[in-house]
Amino acid sequence: MTAERSVLVVGEALTDIIDRGGVVEEVPGGSPANVALGLGRLGTPTALLTALGRDARGRAIADRLDTADVAVLEQSWSLEETSTAAATLNPDGSAEYRFRILWRLPDTVEVSAASHLHVGSIATFLAPGADQVTAVVESRGAGTTVSYDPNIRRDLVGDPVAARSRFEQLCRSCDIVKLSDEDAEFLFPELTPEGAAQLIGDVVPIVVVTRGAEGSLLRHGGVTTPVPVTMTTVADTVGAGDSYMAALLWALLREPAWPAVEPDAVLRAATIASRAASITVSRVGAEPPTTAALLR
Repeated sequence: MTAERSVLVVGEALTDIIDRGGVVEEVPGGSPANVALGLGRLGTPTALLTALGRDARGRAIADRLDTADVAVLEQSWSLEETSTAAATLNPDGSAEYRFRILWRLPDTVEVSAASHLHVGSIATFLAPGADQVTAVVESRGAGTTVSYDPNIRRDLVGDPVAARSRFEQLCRSCDIVKLSDEDAEFLFPELTPEGAAQLIGDVVPIVVVTRGAEGSLLRHGGVTTPVPVTMTTVADTVGAGDSYMAALLWALLREPAWPAVEPDAVLRAATIASRAASITVSRVGAEPPTTAALLR
């Protein structure tokens, strides 16, 4: 019988203002919010602690999460206005972002009980809230496992050396770390993706480095294993990494022995995550799959 484990996601939610060749639309986004949405669509009990304004954009984000039964914690309504990211889509489907973001948590953070804590992205680097995220991770309850996706935004994280130091500090508390090859290049410019996976894997039990069309690398138990990409037609890449993260967590947290997971189960989870990312890139926008679509 599969164990039912709840997840608390801590990190930014914002409005993506997307320019698709001159056609502009606004959609709810933010990497941690997308991970929460992906988990909710896969049936995982999920709550989100973020920073929103009580405006139309904030309500749109909360309404979208509500469709997947993701609870936005009341403490999240803490800003004058909801943050935004202007995204321009390139011909190859990749996106470039310009941010207008304020990230902070309340002075006193009371988080709901959860079996697993996921943190990530801008929220783990951007002052003043980054230190609060670290404090949440370090004060988690006994037995609460942790995952982290740095999702580096070069224009926002500042000095690479300071960013690496903060990243490594958080890794010491983590059970799972997922990063892209671009994240790895920024944090560890002297290493290949394989080298970065190995280095992080000396501290973190499960490490994944995603490499776009080249698939991903899984580091677990001292072994690095390539995970092939699931081939598909790309509409755009928005939210692909977040879908990968959500599906990876969904698959691992369903393992009865979690966090003591056998290598075959970890590889199976990474393969499922690759499939989830391929479904998302075949769609326009950050639209992670439901369980039915993922297992079809």
